[in-house]
Parts: sequence; C-alpha cells; structure tokens
Amino acid sequence: MCRHLAYLGPPVSLRELLFDPPYSLLRQSWAPRDMRGGGTINADGFGIGWYPGDGEPVRYRRAQPIWTDPTIAQVAAVTSAGAVLAAVRSATVGMAVRDEAAAPFAEGRWLFSHNGVVRGWPDSVVPLAGALPVRDLLTLDAVTDSALLWALVRHRLRAGVKPARAVAETVTAVAAAAPGSRLNLLLTDGRTVVASVAGHALSVRATPASVLLASEPHDDDPGWRPVPDRHLVEATATEVRVRALVET
Repeated sequence: MCRHLAYLGPPVSLRELLFDPPYSLLRQSWAPRDMRGGGTINADGFGIGWYPGDGEPVRYRRAQPIWTDPTIAQVAAVTSAGAVLAAVRSATVGMAVRDEAAAPFAEGRWLFSHNGVVRGWPDSVVPLAGALPVRDLLTLDAVTDSALLWALVRHRLRAGVKPARAVAETVTAVAAAAPGSRLNLLLTDGRTVVASVAGHALSVRATPASVLLASEPHDDDPGWRPVPDRHLVEATATEVRVRALVET
C-alpha cells in the first residue's frame, strides 16, 4: 500500500504539510500506522505536486525513499502552496520502480494518485485497458496498475465526464473486473479534490478555510474524521461532501 494526501486552503509551506507533523507523510514512509492489506514501509518512491498559482502544477518525483532525498527537504522549506497532492509509494512486487512510476500522475491541471492494488494484474484488467486508445497505452508513465488507473480516469475526463463521476465509474469498473482490489484514488485540479475509499483508509480534516484528506491522520487533532469504505469525497477548501460510491 502507498500513502497519499491532498490539501486545499490558504498557502502553507510544504515542510509544514509534509515534514513537520508528528505522523507526517515523511514518517509514514518508514513507520505508517495503518498498512492494512500488506506492506510495512513506503520506500519505493515519492512524489509531490503543488500549484504555484492559477496555472498548471509543478511536480517532483523520485524512485527513492523520501527520507534519502535532501533536495526535497530544502525545497519544502522554502515553497508554499494552497493546493498540494503528495504520495509515498510501496510498489507491488514485480512493478516498475522508477521516477515515472511515482504519483502524482498529471495532465494539464490534473494531479492523480492511487493507494492500493489491482488484483490479478494485468490479466484482470485487460478488457478495460483494451477499450482505451492505443496511444494512451503506449504512453503510460509506467507499466503499473496506478498508471493504468490514471489512464482510465483521464480518458473519462477528456470525454467531458465530471471528476467525481470519472473516479466513481473507474473504481466501479475495476472493482468488478478485479474483485478484492484496493482502489483509494485522489484527483485534484487545485480547486477541487475527489477521493474514493475502496479497500483502504482515508481521513478528512476540515476547517472553515481548508481541507486535508490523507490516508491516515498526520497528528492527533480531534478534527480528523474517517471516511467510510465504498464512499466518495468531493471537496473544496470550504465544503466537503461524502456519498456512497454507488448510489441507490
């Protein structure tokens, strides 16, 4: 399993968000408190995407443990942003470990991350992959389940599907094709964030001016709230909505 988070709100330093809290994403890379479903550390890469203004995001991705990269600690100390998506990676056995395999994946203003695993990879999702344009398959960032999930979400976004529906439809389709998969997805354009909870944990901490979604709380603030499994979160800096992934 991986760990990821998304933040929207007043600008904060990346250090304050990712390094300073007692159970920060940095600490989760080597001492996560919740690794249900397998894995013990998240040492197979990391990535941070942030929005320096109204344009496209900046990304920093590496195929090494976050604690071994002194550059990102220096960058984080002098960089602030009001929208951030970050992740640390625990690669599934047999999948690529390189910079391009680390989240966040990106196109235009979109940033995307996956916490989990697609069961039966790759055979279970061959029919879903086969429905994508060939060019999308040839240009995947890496041959991993997360990169394919991004391609499936992105294909829907390009077709004009709204973000929450694009995430929900992708999770539903992959869960049907590969039962037992863990499909916690994060998608943001720097203004809104959509998150699925399907097989792993996600918590939300909201204030009147900000929202933080994370695989596990990064401190003991009583404002953290767990999101139920099989639910979808849609949030802005000032509003959080939670609903069932498949509404009846």
